[in-house]
Amino acid sequence: MTEKFEPKIVAFFCNWCTYTAADLAGVSRLKYAPNVSVIRVMCSGRVDPQFVLEAFARGADGVLLGGCHPGDCHYAEGNYKTLRRMRMLERMLKDMGIYDGRFRLEWISGAEGDKVRSVVNDMTEKVRALGPLNLPGKFKEWDKEIEELETKVNGGSTKEATVHAR
Repeated sequence: MTEKFEPKIVAFFCNWCTYTAADLAGVSRLKYAPNVSVIRVMCSGRVDPQFVLEAFARGADGVLLGGCHPGDCHYAEGNYKTLRRMRMLERMLKDMGIYDGRFRLEWISGAEGDKVRSVVNDMTEKVRALGPLNLPGKFKEWDKEIEELETKVNGGSTKEATVHAR
């Protein structure tokens, strides 16, 4: 009997809008997938692309970023900063082989609890269909490939290469 894959999704939610909408969804008893671990940030503009990369590196199968609608940011232009950064990050993730909906940026106001529910459920289903990303496992495979390449290039063990390099 095979076990159904349940994706791990990390969500960075703006304190003023998306986090408030998630709270509204909970208070309104709107049911959504429990696969999301929410991290509250003061502004989506404070989410460094490195945070997203770190989430994937630590085993997340998907990352969701939620912020105020453009023009409604409590910090004036934070969400425009987010948009520029995340478009660049999407290109980089694609180059790394992480695409097809594993990263998602959504504008959700504090009054849109139902949108939080639909976005979380939709993303969970899409990531579930993609299967596990398992980036930590891929790191181990890549490290092994590098060790094998070093051994091949040095014609012996990697210890010899280290000794000769000094």
